[in-house]
Amino acid sequence: MLTLRIIATIILLLLHFPCQSKKESYTRVEISNGVPGLVISEKPYPPYAYMSYLGEEKYYKEAADADIHLYNIPAYLGDRGINSNSGIGPFRSAIWIGENEYDYSSLIKDFDTILNADEKAKVIVRLHLDAPLWWEKLNPNETCQLNDSSTLRISYFSETWKKEAGKVLESFTEWLLGYAYSEHLIGIHIAGGFTEEWFYHFKQNFYDENPIRIKTFQKWLRHNYQNNLLELQSAWRNKNITFNTVQLADISGEEKRDEWRNPEKEQNVIDTYRFHSETMADNIAYFCKIVKEKSNGRLLTGTFYGYHYFVTDPRRGHGALAKLLECPDLDYLSSPNVYNRKIGEDWPPMVAIESVHKHGKLWLAENDTRTFKTTLLKDRAPKICPPGQYENEIWQGPNDKETSVAFLWKNLGRMLTKGYGGWWFDMWGGWFSDPDLLNVLKMGQQFFNEYPPQEEIKMNAQVCVIVDEELSFWDASFGKLTENILANRYPLGKTGAPYDLYLRTDLIDFTTNDYRVIWLMGMLELKEGEKEQIEKWKQQGIMVLWTDGTGTRIYNHDADIIYSKYKFKWSNSELREIWKNAGVHFYLETNDVVYAGRKWICIHTLEGGKRTVKLPFYAQVIDPLNNKVIADSTNFIETNLAARSTTLFRLNSY
Repeated sequence: MLTLRIIATIILLLLHFPCQSKKESYTRVEISNGVPGLVISEKPYPPYAYMSYLGEEKYYKEAADADIHLYNIPAYLGDRGINSNSGIGPFRSAIWIGENEYDYSSLIKDFDTILNADEKAKVIVRLHLDAPLWWEKLNPNETCQLNDSSTLRISYFSETWKKEAGKVLESFTEWLLGYAYSEHLIGIHIAGGFTEEWFYHFKQNFYDENPIRIKTFQKWLRHNYQNNLLELQSAWRNKNITFNTVQLADISGEEKRDEWRNPEKEQNVIDTYRFHSETMADNIAYFCKIVKEKSNGRLLTGTFYGYHYFVTDPRRGHGALAKLLECPDLDYLSSPNVYNRKIGEDWPPMVAIESVHKHGKLWLAENDTRTFKTTLLKDRAPKICPPGQYENEIWQGPNDKETSVAFLWKNLGRMLTKGYGGWWFDMWGGWFSDPDLLNVLKMGQQFFNEYPPQEEIKMNAQVCVIVDEELSFWDASFGKLTENILANRYPLGKTGAPYDLYLRTDLIDFTTNDYRVIWLMGMLELKEGEKEQIEKWKQQGIMVLWTDGTGTRIYNHDADIIYSKYKFKWSNSELREIWKNAGVHFYLETNDVVYAGRKWICIHTLEGGKRTVKLPFYAQVIDPLNNKVIADSTNFIETNLAARSTTLFRLNSY
């Protein structure tokens, strides 16, 4: 006969572990057709999702009717809003309500709401890991300590916060896996910091005078200089420092100057920024590992990070993407599209997505695209919106439906041609609540099934741009000079020739593929190996541009150097002329935005009129909206484009 103790143990085990009869969705990222793709329960799955901060059933139902069944829902350990500057209130109630006390009621409500609308739902929970206010009051030594003796949220250098939040994440993951709706769960999006995007919280200037930051920095220096004090002293040009006395550089931003930092004198600043950024990357990796281990690898992990192509202020902490890409426990990365949301302009992701793909990570764009249906937060949730906040131009959509539809088609076109996914971010709800807008979302799902993702090497980009995510570290203006160079992202999108974007750190094992032009955009000094690369590329007949802190050098096929002093910004017509001399293929030679790749062509235009699209091979051309062949065995497309529009073509090569 079983003893009472054994019976009690069995009951506890049954209560603790999820029922094994549940149908679980094992989710992973797998390389397919040259890019990372989403796989759920051993089947390729369309990587397009829907999300809303306010999460209303009627809008989830609209997404489900558009055949979207992947959702991202928000959850928060803490009890304050995501924006520490605006004073915005929280979108959900806190989960971490006391020592070993958790309240999952908001998450239960979200699951119920989604599943009432869509019984096929697959859910990624976006969990914000900032600690609640009660925890900060109990742990004042783990907070970000400002120069006026006040505090501002947690210090991201706090091991105590990381370990305790990690324990909460373990309990949270365990609860999710044992929850009645766990079969619908496929992943956890690791979020934290300012606006959930792993930015450091700060007001006008950055401060964190917490002693743990200094001690962690000293430990970091020991590791990075391999405990070699002479090497540290040499790098910092200071024979008086030791690993125990060295201090962080001042990166508050109180003093700015419009010049590049001197590497002979300011290595301490560069090391401070590297430490600053790597801390955030390490935090993300730490929490991703917990999810993977707790779920036995079943759950997907992802995060926002690495906004080097748009956020030029190094104090935000986004300068260690290369390190994070080495994390084996991270499946996908995300960012919004850059905030130059004008008709007729390219809105690239904020990250070098070719590097993301190269390292086997899925890219998911956050398409927080404003439309003519966009409302202001004050009108949808006035209780959490402070007066005057979230009202300026960036929060407002276009006035007309046609432009709104063109924006969404452009979002989809970029995802299709580059081979990545994303979510339609309906921030306050109803932004896509129109038949023509929802049709774009539906067609994205339909295209995935009717035109399975395929690689087409004949459409590979012939222009490659390589950027240094540490460029802003050297910028004593705290981003102004960096933006002066990176602003070339806008004309690059309108040359008529697609381009690839890589991180500088991927030059180690870089293959040139079919590139006719390589632009080293924002490398202040070249390393020895990089100089050798330029020589190698010239021998291969590749035109090389190198933009440093003084201007741009152009190395042509004859190895001559053309030096444009103080020339940092280029127009799309100027770039097109350089590309033409290098023999680059142009789909269009107008000022339209062109995306091309993976058997897709997307044209986004401000001005309408007739266009001749030149193809790099003979192909069958299909109008994908009605699956109609519009040309056969042709190397060009004659088309008449409407103003303020986006047009898609599908190609079948012979």
